[in-house]
Amino acid sequence: MASHIVGYPRMGPKRELKFALESFWDNKSSAEDLQKVAADLRSSIWQQMAAAGIKYIPSNTFSYYDQVLDATSMLGAVPPRYGWNGGEIGFDTYFSMARGNASVPAMEMTKWFDTNYHFIVPELGPDVNFSYASHKAVDEYKEAKALGVDTIPVLIGPVSYLLLSKPAKGVEKTFSLLSLLPKILPIYKEVIAELKAAGALWVQFDEPTLVLDLDSHQLQAFTAAYAELETTLSGLNVLIETYFADLTAEAYKTLTELKGVTAYGLDLVRGTQTIDLIKSNFPKGKYLFAGVVDGRNIWANDLASSLSTLQALEAVVGKDKLVVSTSCSLLHTAVDLVNETKLDDEIKSWLAFAAQKVVEVNALAKALAGQKDEAFFTANASAQASRKSSPRVTNEAVQKAAAALKGSDHRRATNVTARLDAQQKKLNLPVLPTTTIGSFPQTLELRRVRREYKANKISEDDYVKAIKEEIKKVVDLQEELDIDVLVHGEPELKLCREMIWLSTLASNYLVLLSLLTDGCNLMGLAASSHQSSTVMLAAPNQ
Repeated sequence: MASHIVGYPRMGPKRELKFALESFWDNKSSAEDLQKVAADLRSSIWQQMAAAGIKYIPSNTFSYYDQVLDATSMLGAVPPRYGWNGGEIGFDTYFSMARGNASVPAMEMTKWFDTNYHFIVPELGPDVNFSYASHKAVDEYKEAKALGVDTIPVLIGPVSYLLLSKPAKGVEKTFSLLSLLPKILPIYKEVIAELKAAGALWVQFDEPTLVLDLDSHQLQAFTAAYAELETTLSGLNVLIETYFADLTAEAYKTLTELKGVTAYGLDLVRGTQTIDLIKSNFPKGKYLFAGVVDGRNIWANDLASSLSTLQALEAVVGKDKLVVSTSCSLLHTAVDLVNETKLDDEIKSWLAFAAQKVVEVNALAKALAGQKDEAFFTANASAQASRKSSPRVTNEAVQKAAAALKGSDHRRATNVTARLDAQQKKLNLPVLPTTTIGSFPQTLELRRVRREYKANKISEDDYVKAIKEEIKKVVDLQEELDIDVLVHGEPELKLCREMIWLSTLASNYLVLLSLLTDGCNLMGLAASSHQSSTVMLAAPNQ
């Protein structure tokens, strides 16, 4: 039985890429230094998955910043303001699009579906001259192959790329982005041809927009795109990967009727109703990459439950056509539980980060093949039972209160107009109030204090005093700038991709705040205190 990973975190188990990027951006290291760190991370990831027994290992899921920006680079869709004159896109242009530079702002950043990850939104219009401007996908496939690892190159699918884009400045908002499909498909054909020439046997197209509520015209774009690519894809096994939600019946029908497609990757964690569609009508002879290991949280998989789901699907799809996979890329979880040295054994038994989820995927695949690791499954069942019954996560008073909630408890007693009036009387805000996203920069002094506190070089009282001083500074600054809705700057929070465990003594249970997204940004909720828009003052994506 085969196993597959949709994608993997790229920051490194100890945030090696983050530190290398910051050093490069600060002109403290060279492009070659950054590339060396990146190559070492990629090599480690591929070899780790190969050692774990994963058959279908992804490549081109690594990114210096964002996978959609990588697709924009591949297509040469660089907005004119960055002064790119053609050729292979280098770091200067790439990072200018991502972060802006002294002369021009960055491209827009928005949420990747309903995750905490943010992607760089392509800016497109009828006058964009697309060209094959980044050979990253082919280069990384060759890089893995030279290490003895045969991978599945992963590309953002052409239709999802366009549906996730926006009209460029000056282009009518009504402009049909899908009308650009005939212009970008020739570049996809070039990439596919190069991958075939390099020896690739599979290619994975991520088409996550298939889970959205699409109209018939949008669904037809998928049909047209893959019909156009069919001849070029001949000789390759083609996997179309979707994730984050159920497919509608119409989208499922569109997906399973695409020309030249060998396999379908489906999220069966958040897409539980999709299982019914599979059972009712799955194309004969096609592969199902069943995403049963959750790629979006840090909890250990319920192996017994997942195995039961897989066995039911095996009867529909066929033993040789079922591949065990993650529900989505593991980009959205932490890297390796082995680095969490301060957690006790009970809590650690409940958790699985990316490295552990790779092991879970392979364990399920082996169990399906009749090679079940009884000890591993027994330990998992024990951990599942422990988590369900532990007083650290189970509070009878809270359970009773939750069970007693009525539908009306989820609705406010007053209407929005009354609340806005009361709010305005209290806050006396202008028509267009200003605030910030919430997190102020982590200053060198603040980082020094945190390091010293973690190393037990200063007391908790000294640490709290420093935090309060920093809060006063940012509040004073906002008042000086006449900001309307103030924030405290969140100096007590660490940067992204760290785990914050809060032991709540009053209720005697554990609350987990997971700030795990690889490549994520420090995001807060802007306090929009008026019916009109609140001006947001945001820092570039870092």
